[in-house]
Amino acid sequence: MTNRIASIPLQRSMADAMQKAQQKLATTQINLATGKKALDYASLGTETVRDLSAHSLVSQEQAHSTVASRVGTTLDLNNTYLSQIDESSGSLKTSILNAIGTGQSAGLQEAIDQAFGQFRTSLNASEGGVPLFGGTQTEQPPFQPQTLADTLTMTPAQAFTNDNVKAAARVATNVDVEYGVVASDVGTGLYAAFQTLAAVAPIGDTLTDAQKTALAQASDQLGKGLDSLRNVNSANGRRQAQVEDLGSRADERIVKLKDIISKNEDADLGQVAADLATQKTVLEASFSVFSQLSGLSLINFLK
Repeated sequence: MTNRIASIPLQRSMADAMQKAQQKLATTQINLATGKKALDYASLGTETVRDLSAHSLVSQEQAHSTVASRVGTTLDLNNTYLSQIDESSGSLKTSILNAIGTGQSAGLQEAIDQAFGQFRTSLNASEGGVPLFGGTQTEQPPFQPQTLADTLTMTPAQAFTNDNVKAAARVATNVDVEYGVVASDVGTGLYAAFQTLAAVAPIGDTLTDAQKTALAQASDQLGKGLDSLRNVNSANGRRQAQVEDLGSRADERIVKLKDIISKNEDADLGQVAADLATQKTVLEASFSVFSQLSGLSLINFLK
């Protein structure tokens, strides 16, 4: 034992160095396996607060992006159904003006019935089983008349059972967008035209003077109703553009924030691989030196 006293301190130093090298190599192997610089946030040091803040902002922006996408879908549906009403009612107005001009009205009653059917179907459209134009009233369709004749016995207040609560959502920080549309805002003007038309139905192949007068009134009411409808749809279109823009901005911010997080957390795998090779070589050299020190003996020098 005495012949190794001088080498013991050196052996201990080498053992400590090997232990540290092994720990460092193990950490590097974990970095390579996980692709991360650190095993926990605390290990990020001064970047911890910034990294946690970036994660929080990513979650917030992802929520905004999801909401913007959902609201955008609803706005798109609004546009689809409002455009259907616009097309059918606009076509009906053209047919009415042609009938007034020629005095011939063959097929006009059918056109009126079809336009009313489209009007009713669109106003009672739903999204996920919930009336699209009902406000918060979800238990019944927002437009009650089943047939054109029903309009004669229902006032607008009775025909439209929606409330005036319009859906809104937060699509960006401190930015709320009202995206709901209610049936009464869309259809009250056009409903008056259908009431006028119902009062002179049925319309045959040739118009009476009373029917011509009623059709002229209905044409005027359709025009005003379409103006109101188009104003609502124009506002819907502006909201679509706003929500799309806000959603795109949220997506862009998510990309930038994830880049910040990546720079803080993700390891440079090329550098990690190089470090791993170097550390492995150092550890192997340490083992070799330790082995040589363990074999030293004074006896070898006293012979």
